[in-house]
Amino acid sequence: MTRDFDVCIIGSGAGAGPVAWTVAQSGYSIVVLEKGPYFSSKDFFKDELACCRRDVYTPLLKDEQHVIEELDDDGKWEAIPTSISGESFWNGNCVGGSSNFMSGFFHRLKPEDFHLLSSFGPIEGANVADWPISYEDLESYYTKVESQVGISGQVVSHKYLEPRSTKNFPYPPTQEHPLAKQIDHACHMLGLSPLPVPRAILPYSTLNRNGCSYSDYCGSYGCPTGAKGSSRAALLDHAVRSGHLEIRPHSKVYKLASNEQGRVIFAEYYDKASKRQKVSAKIFVVACQAIETCRLLLSSIGPRHPNGLGNNYGQVGKNLIFSGGGTGSGDLFYSDFDKEQADDLKAQRPFINRALQDWYFIEDLVPNKKIKGGVINFLFRHPNPILQAQRLKWLEQDDHEQLIWGSKLKKRLKSYFTEARHLMFEVYCDWLPNDDCFVTLDPHVKDTWGTPVARVRVGSHKHDLKIGNYLANKAKEVLYKLGAKNIVSNISGSPQPNLVVGGCRFGKDPKHSVLDKNCLAHECDNLYITDGSFMPTGGSVPYTWTIYANSFRVAENILRHL
Repeated sequence: MTRDFDVCIIGSGAGAGPVAWTVAQSGYSIVVLEKGPYFSSKDFFKDELACCRRDVYTPLLKDEQHVIEELDDDGKWEAIPTSISGESFWNGNCVGGSSNFMSGFFHRLKPEDFHLLSSFGPIEGANVADWPISYEDLESYYTKVESQVGISGQVVSHKYLEPRSTKNFPYPPTQEHPLAKQIDHACHMLGLSPLPVPRAILPYSTLNRNGCSYSDYCGSYGCPTGAKGSSRAALLDHAVRSGHLEIRPHSKVYKLASNEQGRVIFAEYYDKASKRQKVSAKIFVVACQAIETCRLLLSSIGPRHPNGLGNNYGQVGKNLIFSGGGTGSGDLFYSDFDKEQADDLKAQRPFINRALQDWYFIEDLVPNKKIKGGVINFLFRHPNPILQAQRLKWLEQDDHEQLIWGSKLKKRLKSYFTEARHLMFEVYCDWLPNDDCFVTLDPHVKDTWGTPVARVRVGSHKHDLKIGNYLANKAKEVLYKLGAKNIVSNISGSPQPNLVVGGCRFGKDPKHSVLDKNCLAHECDNLYITDGSFMPTGGSVPYTWTIYANSFRVAENILRHL
C-alpha cells in the first residue's frame, strides 16, 4: 500500500518536536497536523492583551471548550462547561504548543520518581505505579535535551542531586537579578542549599537562534528572539529546513481511522476551511497534550477498538495528573532596606533563578518514615499590569471583598507598582493519580465541528495538600528571613491547566496501562503517544524536560520500527 508519509504526528508541542526532528534527520517523510496557526518568533510581542486577556493563542471558548467536573459545596460532582465558567483549559494552540509560553523552569526527575510505589509504598486512594523504565534509561536523553533544545544553568552539588553523565550544562546561566544573592544569603542562614534553576533559555545567540533579550515579559509569553527552547524554535523549524517535514497548521484531527487488524490507516481532520481531509502514514504519533490526546483516542472507534483506540481495557483517560502544590508571595518594600539593597531590588532584570530541593524527600513529617516531598521555585510575579490593576480594585475587608475606586484605588495602584518588589514562590509536589481524576467524552457538549468535547474530572488526593502546605511553610520561612511582608500562600486541590500529564500511562500490563515501555500502544502496533500522557506519576517538578527527553528516547524506537 502506498502511504502519504512515513510518520504522521498529531500535535506539535514538546512531545512532538523531538520525534519530528529525529525522524527528519534520518531522511524519512513526516507530516505534523496542528490545530492552531504557525507563528514565527517575530509574531510574538510583549502584549498582555494578546497573551492573557484575549484568545489570541488559544481557541474561543464558544467554539472549543471543555467540561470540568469539580466538587460543589455539598460534596457532589458538578459539571460546568468552560464557556460558562470562563476558565480556559487551553495552553497554547499553535505550532510548538504550550512550550511557546512556558517559563522554562527545567528540573530532572530523581531516580526514586521512577519507582515511587516501590520506594515509598502504597497510599490509600492513590493509584501509584512504578515506571517500566528507570532514570538510567532516560539520563542520556535528559542530556540530549540540554544540548539540542538548549538549557542554561550551573550544576551545584547537593544532597538530592540526581546522577549526571556530564559535569555541567552546555550553556551558562542566564543573567540573574541581584535578589538572587539575597535569597542565597537568607537560605544559608537557615541552613538550606539554594540552587540555580536550569532554564530552557539561551543566554546568548547559538543553535541558529538569538539569545535572551531579558524582558520582564517571559513566562506565559511567546519569545520574540527564539531564545526560549520551545518545540517550534528549537526543533520543528530546523526539521522543516531539512526538507523532510511538512507542517500543516489549522488541521483539526477528529479521528484516527483503523482497519480490521486494528492498525491506524488514516488521520481524519478538518482543514482551515472546515473541509474534511485525511492523510495516511506507516506510523502515527499522538502528542496533543494529555486531555486532548485522551479525547482523540476515545473518539477513534474502529472494528478492533469499539470503546476508542487502545481502550479495550478502559484505561484511556484514567489516572490524569495535574501538578500538586500551589503558590505564595511576599512584598519587599524598598523603605525597609538600606539604599544599596533598595537599589538592587529596583533593578529591572526578570530572572531570579533560585530553587530549593532540601525537602524533595521529607523525613520529619511522618514518624520513622521518609516520604516524597517536592521543589520550591522563587520568581517575580508576572508583570501583567492590567491583570494586577483588576485584582487591586478589590480590597479584602472583614471576610469579604470591597470594590474601591477613585483616589483610594489610585493610591493603592501607585503603592503596588512603585514601593515594593513582589516575590513569589511556586511549590511543586506530586499530584497523586486517583479514581476521581480522568477524561471522558461529554455526552452533550460539542465543539464547532460537531465532535464531543473532553469532560475532565479534577479530583485531587488529600495527601497532595499535606505535602504542598508543608513545602509552602518552608518557603514562607525564607521570605520572612528576607524581610518580606504580607506573606501569604495558596495551596489547593484546584488544578493548574498548564501542567497536566497522564491519561495514557505506560506499563507492562495491558490491563492497567495503555502503552508499553516504548510508548507504543498495547493494542495498536503503529500508534505511539509521546506527550506527557505516558507518565504514571508526575514527580515533583515541571514536566516539560521529561517529556522532551522521553520523546527523544521514543523517536529512536520509531526509527528502528521504520
